[in-house]
Amino acid sequence: MKLLSVAIPCYNSEEYMRHCIDSLLPGGEEVEILIVDDGSVKDRTAQIADEYEKNYPEICRAIHQENGGHGEAVNAGLREAKGIYFKVVDSDDWVDEESYMEVLRTLRRFVYGNQTLDMLVCNFVYEKQGAKRKKVMNYRTALPKDQVVGWDDVKMFMLGQYILMHSVVYRTELLHQCGLNLPKHTFYVDNIFVFQPLPYVKTMYYLDVNFYRYFIGREDQSVNEQVMIGRIDQQIQVTKLMIDYYNEGKIQSWKLRHYMIRYLEIMMVISSILAIRSGTDENMKKKKELWQYVKKKNVLLFLRLRFGFLGQGMNLPGKSGRQVSIAGYKISQKFFGFN
Repeated sequence: MKLLSVAIPCYNSEEYMRHCIDSLLPGGEEVEILIVDDGSVKDRTAQIADEYEKNYPEICRAIHQENGGHGEAVNAGLREAKGIYFKVVDSDDWVDEESYMEVLRTLRRFVYGNQTLDMLVCNFVYEKQGAKRKKVMNYRTALPKDQVVGWDDVKMFMLGQYILMHSVVYRTELLHQCGLNLPKHTFYVDNIFVFQPLPYVKTMYYLDVNFYRYFIGREDQSVNEQVMIGRIDQQIQVTKLMIDYYNEGKIQSWKLRHYMIRYLEIMMVISSILAIRSGTDENMKKKKELWQYVKKKNVLLFLRLRFGFLGQGMNLPGKSGRQVSIAGYKISQKFFGFN
């Protein structure tokens, strides 16, 4: 049994995947690094994965599959994971070694102690290309540090402050229990990865270290604004699935319910903002249909989203509406890191 499984979805990642894998190797044999080659054909991704498995047979495993997209690569990693805990690191990102050691020490303490930990949360750093100052997403205002807490112990999350895939380590069995199975050939499923398991989380721990390094800045990257507008259908699909997963009956804590609603609010804002900034009637029609979808699914949720501060800004005409839309856009930038 491994302490931690780390899945690295790789698709034509030859240029940067070595940096990612190398940053995880210091974890040693307590960690298994699952290098998921998602049907790469344009470069040596598959060969590099096999090379690491050959050179580090006790740590690295190469998984080859037909192209299924980021979500299916995560699914493959989760299916193969032997670790008690599970983490996803994208192939163009990496982890900080000192923080990594802290993460492993913390997980080890729970595995060999008498408490079950469902979710570990750490900070992540926006490694934005060309930026002089690196922005850090931390959770000091939201989560008590260095203690096991439940949802009722959580403080209030600030607007724009969310637990993302970069910041979370889940207990592997919990991900199986909640039935996590990300859709194929769809971007932005990392939001589902974080969101769907939340009602199953009973214990969490915030480790205030800058663990994950999130690289942004490539023109072809999924969080580039123009790329996101081109994939608005996938953004909307993910948002609809998250609305489907929101089930008040399973959400025992009002604080968790509030947090999940806020998360859905930002997803609705992002879809709406992309439609507005695209400037096309077709996408504005899709925006309207998305809001109708929420209304049909859950009227109370619709009212909370529609008449919240950001929701109003996505649907108000005139100068005041645009100003609130701009506020929503800035929060979206903070959430995704796009520009």
